[in-house]
Amino acid sequence: MKKKFLKYFLVITALLSLIVLFADNQQAKAASYNKSEMRSFVRKTIAKYKARGSVVVIKDGHAQQISYGYGFYGRRLGNGNKNVIYPVCSLQKIMTGAIIQQLINQKKFTANTPISRWYPSIKNSKNIRVGNLLTHTSGIVMSGTEAKRHTIYSELGAIDWVLNQLSLHSENNPGHFSYNNTNFILLAGIIRKETGKSYATNVNNRIIKPLKLKNTFIGTQIPKNKIRAISYTWNRHNYQQPKTASIQQTSQLPGAANIYTTPKDYYKIQLGLTNGKILSQKQFDELTNLKYQTNSYSGGLYIKKNGKLKMAYGNLHGTHFGNWFQMTNDNKNGLVMFLNQTQNDENRNKDIGYEILNRIKPNTFSNR
Repeated sequence: MKKKFLKYFLVITALLSLIVLFADNQQAKAASYNKSEMRSFVRKTIAKYKARGSVVVIKDGHAQQISYGYGFYGRRLGNGNKNVIYPVCSLQKIMTGAIIQQLINQKKFTANTPISRWYPSIKNSKNIRVGNLLTHTSGIVMSGTEAKRHTIYSELGAIDWVLNQLSLHSENNPGHFSYNNTNFILLAGIIRKETGKSYATNVNNRIIKPLKLKNTFIGTQIPKNKIRAISYTWNRHNYQQPKTASIQQTSQLPGAANIYTTPKDYYKIQLGLTNGKILSQKQFDELTNLKYQTNSYSGGLYIKKNGKLKMAYGNLHGTHFGNWFQMTNDNKNGLVMFLNQTQNDENRNKDIGYEILNRIKPNTFSNR
């Protein structure tokens, strides 16, 4: 009896020791992350490049929003203000890709389905697969999707404009990577056709509601109390050449760049892509590793370092916005950076992010 009691006592003691050790390790991690120091570093880094914006820094699973400068200089509304929202630009494409993946999971079609099923009028559409659209390997090369046309388009109107333009192009030969908004506008059309509901309704029902996002909206559905950030550039002084992402311009880009959000909400979207609220980890991996990819781009993101990193960059023609996110695939470290004052230089913007990323976790991230 005494031996049995001693055995249980030793087991319980060992378990308690492990619990204490785990708690100590967690406290040590928390202590090593000084939020005040990180805030100071991020703001100084952004200022050094004469930029302005809002950043969510993720370190060891802890997310912190750090903002610098004004999102609307004329009204003195700071970046990070609860009512200020930003155009998500091409960071939206993963949202469209995720909805397509949901439909694939529901066995509506596959990544191998020819797009002639929905778009028989597109030249060579029998040889272009859904997977080609998701990886920008459709062979479609078309300009003008972001050119300001000074019209607020309906979703169907924007898709029809693309289809009319494609009718003027020569035959498309799939297989080579060529980044083009048209691919994801066509995917938005497929979502409409397969669900019988608008792309906007699908975004609301499949992404915004499940994640309980409070600051993410289709451009034509922004409530009156929300304020669209203005973009600026630095030209001897801050806040020069103000440019908005107009509703007219973003309405041209359903599926590609017609959503406004915040870095906080976008971080939640990234979490939702693997925690089962939008997709499972397995489904996310399927979407971002399609056989059609010819580089590291698949489903709306670039996946690098053997699947350890995910990232995307976005801007909008004629504005000064520069959005970049880069996170580890487990979502525990990285950043979501929305800049609204830049010098219109993608590499310079990424340099800002990379300095911050190296502060978060050295020797982990990609500079491009």
